[in-house]
Amino acid sequence: MEVRINDARAWPRLLGGSIGLAEGYVDGFWDCDDLPGLIRLAARNMAALDGWRRRIHPFASPLQKLARRVPHNTRHGARRNISAHYDLGNELFESFLDSSLMYSAAVYEDPAESLEQAQQNKLERICEQLELGPADHLLEIGTGWGGLAIHAASTRGCRVTTTTISREQREFALARIEEAGLGDRIEVLGQDYRDLLGRYDKLVSIEMIEAVGWQYFETYFRKCSELLRPDGLMFLQAIVIDDGLYELEKASRSFANTHVFPGGCLPSDRVIEALVGELTDMHTIWLDDISGDYALTLAAWRERFNAAHSELASSGYDRRFGRLWNFYLAFSEAGFAERRIRDLQYVFAKPAWRPATVRSSPEPGSRSGSTNGGDPANLSVRASDESDPRSPAPVS
Repeated sequence: MEVRINDARAWPRLLGGSIGLAEGYVDGFWDCDDLPGLIRLAARNMAALDGWRRRIHPFASPLQKLARRVPHNTRHGARRNISAHYDLGNELFESFLDSSLMYSAAVYEDPAESLEQAQQNKLERICEQLELGPADHLLEIGTGWGGLAIHAASTRGCRVTTTTISREQREFALARIEEAGLGDRIEVLGQDYRDLLGRYDKLVSIEMIEAVGWQYFETYFRKCSELLRPDGLMFLQAIVIDDGLYELEKASRSFANTHVFPGGCLPSDRVIEALVGELTDMHTIWLDDISGDYALTLAAWRERFNAAHSELASSGYDRRFGRLWNFYLAFSEAGFAERRIRDLQYVFAKPAWRPATVRSSPEPGSRSGSTNGGDPANLSVRASDESDPRSPAPVS
């Protein structure tokens, strides 16, 4: 790959870590002919620095908190932070998402599949793992633009209650639901998850936990468990950071939580499992790693976004915005490709749950992990690695 320095101010910006790197790019101080490749190379070099960062963290953290306060997702703060990203305009998201408007990792059964098909694969997988049927009442925490609610109600005949604190998402989802003729089956709330009441048969939350904030992870899992019936199931899709980097993630300001997702914080796999085990009566019955799928999803989004940006510019999404989002999508793609961050899918079961059918263990090299009959002792996980044919090619 080739990096071109357009302005000498690019060099001091690098001292600002991921924030400085991104801001220099947004300002046009440097360019690269393979942005995801460059960030993948940087990610590989970061591995050598992780040990040093962990050693100085206890000393640097108090100073970081004073100089750069990480925002809390109180009820008011969460609405403000969510609005800063998800209320940027539906036109923006329609320009690069698939027709279902799913803004989370797709599941590619084949790397050659279209983005639309891969997102349908993901929606079907969620419904199947939750064993959704006409008698179920599904709660969704994080509506998005209504894609999952519409799919579940139309294909499984279940009732859906879904909630979002994004004003624009809620209005758009309501319009889509009415257009689909599903207003009698789907209710769209505008409530914070902490204020939800009632009991539900099934619960789903797709890449919403990243916006919860580490200060509220305990509250989140307790609430999810309280909202489920004794025989309920929960499907969680979560972007996670390496266990060893979680404490750094909690305290630091990064490009992602400064310029893209204010207030965001990634949990780690160990943190999720610990909180579910210690604070709830749920247990894990199924787990899958779809990190390679997210790299493919982000590559598709970035291609679509860049192709549409000339049209978006006429709606006020200027050149700087285009460079910011191009960097964000490339940055995320590289993170998943190099496994600095991962995307995991979990199914948690309440104590009285019993499988409708026996969940067979996966064959070697199969597409997903599962358990046999819900016995945690038989938990099997498919981890994306370099032998996975769907994983992006190494950086040359």
